[in-house]
Formats: sequence, C-alpha cells, structure tokens
Amino acid sequence: MEQFDIVIIGAGPGGYVAAIRAAQLGKKVAIIEKRKTLGGTCLNVGCIPSKALLDSSEEFHKTKHKLGDHGISVKDVKIDIKKMLERKDKVVSEVTQGVDYLMKKNKITRYLGTGRLVSKTEIEVASEDGKKETIQGTNIILATGSIPIEIPTFPIDGKFLVTSDHAINFETVPEHLIIVGAGVIGLELGSVWSRLGAKVTVVELLPRLMGSTDKAIASLTQRLLEGQGFSFQFETKVLGAKIKGKKVEVEIEDKDGKKSILEGDKVLVSIGRKPNTDGLGAKELGIEFTERGRIKASGNHFQTNIPNIYAIGDVIDGPMLAHKAEDEGIACAELICGKAGHVNYKAIPWIVYTWPEVAWVGLGEEELQAKGIEYKVGKYMFKPNARAKAMNETDGQVKVIADKKTDKLLGIFIVGPRASDMIAEAAIAFEFGASAEDIARSTHAHPTLSEALREAAMDADAKWSIHS
Repeated sequence: MEQFDIVIIGAGPGGYVAAIRAAQLGKKVAIIEKRKTLGGTCLNVGCIPSKALLDSSEEFHKTKHKLGDHGISVKDVKIDIKKMLERKDKVVSEVTQGVDYLMKKNKITRYLGTGRLVSKTEIEVASEDGKKETIQGTNIILATGSIPIEIPTFPIDGKFLVTSDHAINFETVPEHLIIVGAGVIGLELGSVWSRLGAKVTVVELLPRLMGSTDKAIASLTQRLLEGQGFSFQFETKVLGAKIKGKKVEVEIEDKDGKKSILEGDKVLVSIGRKPNTDGLGAKELGIEFTERGRIKASGNHFQTNIPNIYAIGDVIDGPMLAHKAEDEGIACAELICGKAGHVNYKAIPWIVYTWPEVAWVGLGEEELQAKGIEYKVGKYMFKPNARAKAMNETDGQVKVIADKKTDKLLGIFIVGPRASDMIAEAAIAFEFGASAEDIARSTHAHPTLSEALREAAMDADAKWSIHS
C-alpha cells in the first residue's frame, strides 16, 4: 500500500494549490481526482470557460455597438458560435494542462478516480473501469468542491432545463433564456447570451439580485443590466416547468399569489451550489457536518473532529469562491507542515463579471446597520474619470465605507470597468487594516480607473474629493 505524508481528495483550486504548497515544503503528496483533467469545476466548467465566453461576447457587443463612437466602422458583424466555443475549450485545455504540468514539476503523485475514506488514514481510489486500490495518508485534505443545487420540479435534461455546466456549451443563441436565480452565475451567463442576442428573463425569490452585496450597489447593477435588455421578476417563485415541442413553459407565482406562465427556449437553474460530499465516506467515518450540510472545520485550522483529516474550500463554511479555496489550501498545507498558515476572511474579494463588472470586499451598509456599527460613506462616479472617458466606459460607481470614528475601512464596492482588477488594491488595504485616508493620501497614477477609488476614499475621509 502506497504511503504519503498528505493525500488530497479533489484537484480543484483548493486541492491542487494545497498539493503544490505541501510539496514545496518537502512533503510526499498524492492527489485524487475523478476528472481526467485537473482544476475542478472552476477550470473545467466554471470560472475559466465562463470568463472566456464573457470576453468573447464583450468583444462582439463592443464591435457591434461601441466601436462607432471611436470612429471605427464595421459592417455585417456576425458571431460564429462554434468558433467561440472552440476558443473557450482551447483556453480551458491550456489552463488545465498547466495544472497537470505543475503536478509533475512538484513530483505530486496523481490518481485518476473517485476517492473514498475507508479509515482515518486510508483512502480507496475507484477508477471508471471498476478497478480499486487503497493508499495511505498520514494527513488527508478533503477538497471535493461543490455541485449545482437542483429544483425537484425542474428535472435537468441538459437540453431545455440546464445548469451552468450546459449553459457554457449552447450551440445556438437562445431566443429567450429564462434564468432561475439572480446570483453571480446566472447574471454572468445571462450576460453572455444577452450580448449575443438572447432575450433574458431572471426570476428571483428574493427582493433583489446579488443578495450578499450592498443594497445600493445591487440596485445600480440592476439598472445597468436592465439597460442592456435584462428583465427581472423579483419575489417570485418558480412552481414547475413543462416542455412543449421546442419550448419550455415555466409556471411562476408572484408575491401576491398571482400565477402566470413564462415561455422560453432554455431554462438555466442557477439557485446556488451545495457541497460535493456524497460518496466521500466522511459521514460513515464519523466526520461531523453542520446543519447546512458542510463539513465542520475548526476555526482557521481546517481540522475536522478527526485531527489528521482536514477540509477546505466549498465543503466547509464560507463563500464558495475559487480564490478562498486557494488561500485555504495554502494555509492548510502550511499548518500541517508546522507553519503559521492563516486566511483573513474579512479581506476576501467578491467579483461578478458582468459589464460593467461588480466587485467588493468587506461589509455593506445593511450588514453594518444590523451590527450596530456607525459608519460614513464616500462615493465617486466613473463618469468624470478621465481614463473611463477615454475608454468610453463611464457607467458605474465606487463606494467606500469607513468607520465613523476611526476611519478604518469597512467596505469597498466597485461597479465599473475592470472592477475585477481594481478590487485587488482594496483587498490589500483591508489586509493591512488601512483607513480611507490611507487610500486618499496614496498617489494613484493619472489617468487610471483606480483614481475613482481614491476619489471615493477622499469623499469618505472628510468629503474632500477633488474631481466631484
């Protein structure tokens, strides 16, 4: 029986990063993954393919609707869906092959199959052809990620009723795409197909989109998406769906109890994700779970109630984000190796890759009010920003929230061009416990989009924004 210092089940962002860090620290490491390609949901069917499609659809939309403002004339703009999907697949292939190279570079043993705990130190690996073998690990890290939540009344068939796994592979642009759930995944994939010509209707049980963000930022994002053609039906239940010919009829019920039918070509069920722990053997071994079905892990140490078994990423509490899983993978590997691994959950950024993009770190006004924390707010629109004007991308706003007494940063929210890149500065500021004045007094190059963040920080510090 092969013996390893650390065995990791799951090769997504959390698992493969943990494997690399442990190998760097001199440990003998094995990683088990049932997919033939490494990288988990994120690299194979999630973050990476969706961003490739988002970029392709952005280029198409910009060419068709915005290049004329730059004096560039383009006629008969068309989209080749087949070629767009081929490009997406190429990007995915290159990224997953890169991870495979890193496994070999760091001398990490890779097992192709499904991992199942059979004892505190033994893992059974079952391959697709039915073969099974057992390996031993002094320490075990569970990093099996998450899977889409399905609705019982919406049996997924992959053709009419789909998840995000299918929505990255539509061979034609739907005439009408109905999305159940106004979260990150639904808004991003809705943006892809909306830009390419689909009518998009989003049905959401809650009263607003992106329920975890600041209410004012969510409202601004909604208005911008509606301007792009999105239609939203909030506080609305989905009761069921029927396939009729080449269409799907979705029965919905609003907050007043009124029922109606939405007819579309495709229905994307995007109501969230759940931990992927079925068949892992964790419950049978006695590992404790939370009421929400996540593995219990102690504080920042990631240990389960079985001390040599750890859990990271989507299977434990916290946001289901690839970069959160990566940081936990690094910290977990370091802790096992006797180092001081740590994750600052207050400094983890969130991003929605619509256009304009939405990004934030920290708490919104509603969360601060619920906690009884006194705060002050600074805002700055992208419209007067010189770089945004040069790009012809002036939609959006930066919002900085700071403690009313100490000026310490509590929340930074960005709706605007390249918000996904700008939020890194905010995350670093949170990591170092910065104040609004710290950002306001730091020189930002001109002309850049990041000047909008500085102006919002000036406004939050003492209402001394220069360009507003």
